[in-house]
Amino acid sequence: MAVTVDIKALLEAGVHFGHKTSRWHPKMAPYIHSKRQDSHIIDLTKTVEGLEKALPFITKVAASGKQVLFVGTKKQAKDIVRAAAQKVNQPFVTERWVGGMLTNIDTVTQQIKKLKDLEKRMATGDLEKRYNKLEVQRFQEEIDELTVKYGGIKDLNGQLGAVIVIDVITDANAVKEAKTLGVPVVGVVDTNANPALIDYIVPGNDDAIKGLELLLDYFSQAVAEGAGTVKQEEK
Repeated sequence: MAVTVDIKALLEAGVHFGHKTSRWHPKMAPYIHSKRQDSHIIDLTKTVEGLEKALPFITKVAASGKQVLFVGTKKQAKDIVRAAAQKVNQPFVTERWVGGMLTNIDTVTQQIKKLKDLEKRMATGDLEKRYNKLEVQRFQEEIDELTVKYGGIKDLNGQLGAVIVIDVITDANAVKEAKTLGVPVVGVVDTNANPALIDYIVPGNDDAIKGLELLLDYFSQAVAEGAGTVKQEEK
């Protein structure tokens, strides 16, 4: 059963509120409905159209066994992006995008291997047996630092089928690296952003938390539709 998009829900969540008219990007003109005072209003029929193209694509990717990377490093959205990805067992980046995260995979793989090895040695007590308390503390700090950078992509399996970016300006580097590798990008694109590099454009407010929660819910539903990986919520 395909994910159903509700235009009324998009309206209620404020997905239609764009940025100030002085900050608009001309290439977003086809997705703008009107102006209200000094701000643009996004045409939600275009948002629905964008979602109706993007969601079946995400479902198809998940059904093929490939992973969908969720990206959102802006402060106010980190938690909801992480939650949406974890709900469907997909990789995510919610802290700083490390340059080469996708394109310099050898270096990243080495760092992830190091993280997993340290975690294992810490969990089994091996580090505690071999080192003093201060040294163990330093290993823990290294684990924490690596987790911040790479924890969300620790289980990336090399089969990346799509990248979902909720702010294509903040995470422009993620978009660029995905494009370099030929991985399709699904992007929430506000009125101040250039949609040119985005394969599946979802015009919408990229700041309003309620709106982003709704869009992320649609994205995670689409993954679940393809992979059936939604975790049972804890009771």
